[in-house]
Amino acid sequence: MEPCIVGWGHTKFGALKDRTLEDLIVAAAREALDHAGLPAAEVDGIWLGHFNSGMVGDAFASSLVLSLDEDLRFTPATRCENACASGSAAIYSALDAVRAGSAKVALVIGVEKMTELDTRGVTKALAGASYQKEESDVSFPQIFGRIAGQYFQNFGDQSEALARIAVKNHRNAMSNPLAHLHKEVTFEFCNTVSEKNPMIAAPLRMTDCSLISDGAAAMVIVAPGMAADFPQAVTFRSAVQVNDFLPMSRRDMTALAGPARAFDLAYERAGIGVGDVDFAEVHDCFTIAELMIYEAMGLTPRGKGARAIAEGVVAKGGSCPVNLSGGLKAKGHPVGATGVSMHVMAARQLTGAAEGMQAEGAEIGLVFNMGGSGVANYCSVLEAAR
Repeated sequence: MEPCIVGWGHTKFGALKDRTLEDLIVAAAREALDHAGLPAAEVDGIWLGHFNSGMVGDAFASSLVLSLDEDLRFTPATRCENACASGSAAIYSALDAVRAGSAKVALVIGVEKMTELDTRGVTKALAGASYQKEESDVSFPQIFGRIAGQYFQNFGDQSEALARIAVKNHRNAMSNPLAHLHKEVTFEFCNTVSEKNPMIAAPLRMTDCSLISDGAAAMVIVAPGMAADFPQAVTFRSAVQVNDFLPMSRRDMTALAGPARAFDLAYERAGIGVGDVDFAEVHDCFTIAELMIYEAMGLTPRGKGARAIAEGVVAKGGSCPVNLSGGLKAKGHPVGATGVSMHVMAARQLTGAAEGMQAEGAEIGLVFNMGGSGVANYCSVLEAAR
């Protein structure tokens, strides 16, 4: 058996003006340790996922969690950064340490404090995750707008499908008390450009874009032989990282080849197919990303992703519900926290602790976290250890 997640914590996501980066780190970590029933003294190593890119002044944040408990003092702590997949980078680094035997108990935290800057400042900070030699003057909404435009040119106008994805994820977030937005939206609103739903980067509208959020999530990962000591345990059937070229000019941006490779390897190593997946949490930084991820994960052929939303496959109650948490679109996207949040949400599903978000009979969960425009790709297949 692989290492197991045995405890988790998750702050609310949103514009948390009264909470500092340190506050968020400590709150999520405290909840994770309490949930696992572990004292801080038993933690062998700490991994922090934190993109930052100038969004806050705390560029050296790995030791901030030590203020949680004196017993964490002198515990090795490492900050991991891989754009919007920084949280998964921290998880996978911790997994490597546990597999190698250098840690039996790992504390992983993902965090971001984005609202210290205005929208223009956040947009500039996030643009640091693109290929500066060719893309320094292009924002991420514009990058995914270009991707959507190329996809539409190849496969037809998908505006209605994107609107339906936004509606689905907003509806799902209504059942998630930790989500940034608790507001249902109609198909007509999402599918219409208006003063309240302006075009951000054609063909993407405001409702096609994820949120600027603050928040943190955390988990405790232990060596396989320790799992029986905890009331809940979720294990990794597989955990795959695939990186693709950074320049968009070297890739077919309508194919998401890196994500597709990550899914294929994750299924192979887990010994499953897409039909065995009971639910998925995927990286819907923009609705076009979720649409194309349907294809990359094998739910539909290439160019036919709209079928998954039109036929209800990815809806709650469908054969493979996607983003029951509300996804980045409505749960929120504090970038360093996102990968950890996805794994926490999946762990809750697999242990029957997802409450209003619960997928009935969930046994195998899929998590996909992406850094940049399909550059850093992390895919996990999870199941309850017992």
